[in-house]
Amino acid sequence: MRPQLDPDLLSTFLAVVQGGSISAASRAVHLSQPAVTARIARLEASVGAALLVRSVRGVTPTPAGLRLAERARALERLLAEALDEVGDDDNAVGALSLAASTTIAEHVLPSLLARFRQRHPQASIELHVGNTHDIVEAVRAGAQPLGLVEGTARAAGVRLVPWLDDELVAVVGVDAPFSVKRDSDLAQVPILWREAGSGTRAVVAAALRRAGVRTRPLPHDPVLGASTAIANAAAAGLGVAFLSRWALAPLLASGRVRTLSGLSFSIRRKFQWALPAGSLTGAAARFHRLAIQQPPAPM
Repeated sequence: MRPQLDPDLLSTFLAVVQGGSISAASRAVHLSQPAVTARIARLEASVGAALLVRSVRGVTPTPAGLRLAERARALERLLAEALDEVGDDDNAVGALSLAASTTIAEHVLPSLLARFRQRHPQASIELHVGNTHDIVEAVRAGAQPLGLVEGTARAAGVRLVPWLDDELVAVVGVDAPFSVKRDSDLAQVPILWREAGSGTRAVVAAALRRAGVRTRPLPHDPVLGASTAIANAAAAGLGVAFLSRWALAPLLASGRVRTLSGLSFSIRRKFQWALPAGSLTGAAARFHRLAIQQPPAPM
């Protein structure tokens, strides 16, 4: 007979898989590295299979490890849902705190937060806004229970899970003092950039690099720290902006900007959840479940 499986071993195993190393997992679960190694050895003995491949660059799960990690995450979700269902009544979910990057905070979350408030009228809501790097770090450090980001940053102890589709569309002011008719024109005109650490900036830079237009921002390119500021700067003729389709409808309706139709490339991305290695609980779990079951749609 196999030894009885200790659930704590699964949580430690998930921390190792997510962190990519024993040292990262030891920080995440607050155990020494030898203790983490011993737990993994006990788990491998319990399941009768090697779960991790060790190398100088860290650890990666074996095929058996990948299957077990998937099942372990499903068990954590089921347990969190069960605790929610048998816990306090719906109006006593506590405070909802989350972090989101600018575009998501401004254009995606308001309707979803309103729906959450309708379900839980007594719950307080606090939304922290930052760039992708800051939000991933906040979730990694435990300062926020969950986050939503636009970029592809990575951090040990954080799972990035795709949620909604988005497209960044090139726009200019209707009276812009320059013309863009083809990809190569983007090498000569100013482009409006978000600040370093922004997920939008990283995605735009990668797309322009693949198109052979730019490898990095140029000295004459304005850098603005908010998507609203970039939209208004584009409308004023300061440069080309790449704006989320979620933010585009009211801007086009205002008649202040127009899309660029001559470009040969598109910039598609995913809005992603930044989730901790462990399970969500309380208000964060309920909000996440609502967002997955009833996702918002762009206007």
